[in-house]
Parts: sequence; structure tokens; C-alpha cells
Amino acid sequence: MSAAEFFACYFTVISIVTVVLTIGDKLNSKKNGKRVPEDFLLTLGLLGGALAEYITMKLIRHKTKHKKFMLILPAEIIIHIVIVVLIVLYA
Repeated sequence: MSAAEFFACYFTVISIVTVVLTIGDKLNSKKNGKRVPEDFLLTLGLLGGALAEYITMKLIRHKTKHKKFMLILPAEIIIHIVIVVLIVLYA
């Protein structure tokens, strides 16, 4: 498996996990269920799920009024883009 294939698989898996937890948090917020801690959601974004999380949050209108999420997730997306470009250029 090449580095590109590995990172494609990694970003796919972390994105799916992040989307599932984000949607679960939204559903639980409506019925006062067990919530996913905000720091954990942001950590998942940092680990590679930021783009999927940002899109999901916009689509389901979850945490879009939290400045922390609307500033940190785009910053994490930029970091991921830089990392991917560096890997493609130098790997």
C-alpha cells in the first residue's frame, strides 16, 4: 500500500467516525441524551475528520453558532491540506 492509499483510507475512516459521532451528538442534544464532549469532536477534526465534520455541522445545523468550531475546524482543514500537499510533493 502506497502512502497515498494509506492516507486516503485513513482520512475516509476518520471522516466516517467523525460524521457518525457528530450526527449522534446532534440527535442526543435533542433528547437530552449522552453528549460527545466538544474537545473530543475537535480532536477528531484535528486527527483528520475536520472537513467531514465541518460539512456535517453545516448540513445538520449543529454547533454552527459556536465560534470555537467555526474557527478551529477551518484552521484544521488548512493544516490537513498543507500536510497532504507536502506528502504528495515529498513522498
